[in-house]
Amino acid sequence: MLIDLHSHTKASDGQLTPTELVVRAANRQVNILAITDHDTVDGLAEAKQTIIDNKLKLTLINGIELTSNWLNHEIHVVGVNIDPAHSGLSDLIKLQKEKREARAVEMGARLAKAKIPDVYEGAKALAGEGAITRAHFARYLVEIGVAPTFQKVFDKYLSRGNTGYVPHDWVDLECAIKAIHQAGGQAILAHPNQYGLSNKWIRRLLTEFKQFNGDAMEVAMGQQSPQIRLQLAIWSNEYKLLASQGSDFHFVGRWRDLGKALHLPETANPVWADWPSYLSAMLVSKEEKIQ
Repeated sequence: MLIDLHSHTKASDGQLTPTELVVRAANRQVNILAITDHDTVDGLAEAKQTIIDNKLKLTLINGIELTSNWLNHEIHVVGVNIDPAHSGLSDLIKLQKEKREARAVEMGARLAKAKIPDVYEGAKALAGEGAITRAHFARYLVEIGVAPTFQKVFDKYLSRGNTGYVPHDWVDLECAIKAIHQAGGQAILAHPNQYGLSNKWIRRLLTEFKQFNGDAMEVAMGQQSPQIRLQLAIWSNEYKLLASQGSDFHFVGRWRDLGKALHLPETANPVWADWPSYLSAMLVSKEEKIQ
């Protein structure tokens, strides 16, 4: 069974529509997919309808990726099996949208002062109706030739201490976890080794994430060495966190795709172990194919 619990659409900073995403997932033989857009659930309804209309053999998990603050570090928390209409979650999404928009406007102003005009407007156009993110700024800056790659843009303009960087003002980590729980979901620490933290600080993050009643951590990601995957599995057991996996898909690329290279080490305890309804649904689908 192929499970991918971390993906993005144009509702945030992905480059595929929700329809395009679920069709691609089905074509790639993904069985269970979570759409986890940044601080929004706007892509879920279209994705669900596409699955129904096209009779796709794909189970969709309601998800979100909340952006949070932990000791002045931007930390992402994936929520799965959430109720997207929960009032508390909706209120938090509204607050995050306001914070994200204010940050984007200030980023545009700082870049304009550095004689790179209209970047906010360009990034906003790329975001469309979706939540605007630094990825939209990076895409626009690459498009107008300011830098050749995303990484060069972040290194020179959008990372801490550089021209276009604006300190974040996200909700705190504990608040993000509580919002996911209140909406009936499980809270998963996204890509714990991708925040530029030392092992000592990752351990501190895992300790506090568990203290805040976080449920799981991502262990398997598409673009990852076997050594890192094994170390994350060890930490998930050590801190008594369930193990999740996800491609963190944003666009079709050579090294990262929906469901690509996703499997947990045998020692890991999967976050979906207690999802009998989803697993049963997939087993029924498999039996139907055999008949």
